[in-house]
Amino acid sequence: MPTRKRPIAAFVQKQFAAKADAGKAVEMAAYMKTEMPFYGIQKPDRLPVYKQLAKMFPASNKGDYEENILALWNLPHREEKYAALEYACMFPDHVSERSIELYEHLIRSGAWWDFVDVVAINLVGHAYRNERKKIYPIIEKWTGDRDMWIRRTSVICHNHHKGETDEKQLFRTSLKLCPEKEFFIRKGIGWALREYSYVAPDSVHSFVHKHKDKLSPLTFRESMKQLLRSGMYN
Repeated sequence: MPTRKRPIAAFVQKQFAAKADAGKAVEMAAYMKTEMPFYGIQKPDRLPVYKQLAKMFPASNKGDYEENILALWNLPHREEKYAALEYACMFPDHVSERSIELYEHLIRSGAWWDFVDVVAINLVGHAYRNERKKIYPIIEKWTGDRDMWIRRTSVICHNHHKGETDEKQLFRTSLKLCPEKEFFIRKGIGWALREYSYVAPDSVHSFVHKHKDKLSPLTFRESMKQLLRSGMYN
């Protein structure tokens, strides 16, 4: 998804370059296990820059919204891509099915948990909660996608839906993906079930124990964390 250079990109680059710390950049790249360069700016020091984005570069329409996101996303440093995701979340009126193609691009090209989880939960998940009928078939299709990060999204997009969670789809997706050996899939299933257990403890407890022989030990542990912590179940 190419895009032309936009003022928001120049602004963020200038602000981040002034805050760069080469020593921290090496540490942050090592922690994230990536060769993508960092400026070495930790989140508290990035926040003042983020706060200026919505005021200085408002997304008055879908075109501005998506082009500004891509202008930041296409920059080389990881913090610039973090800024793209922060900006994407700043305009909830634009977080909709109309931008699903963009969000899918961010997931596929980001291909690591620090990017994917923000898109899956705060963008895809937010849109899905508001537009069930439009996005339901997309999520259903994603459960069988060849890209592991798209499949992870198909389950963790339910996080934060609380009482609005589509329980049938969450449980069905969990069962479909549970044979996978990929850590991020197993962890993602457990995370999604744990989130739902806050509002539907009995349903999650029943599901997890009914299918315990199919779930990986990691998924089972993650699913049960809140239930055991609450003292409701032994």
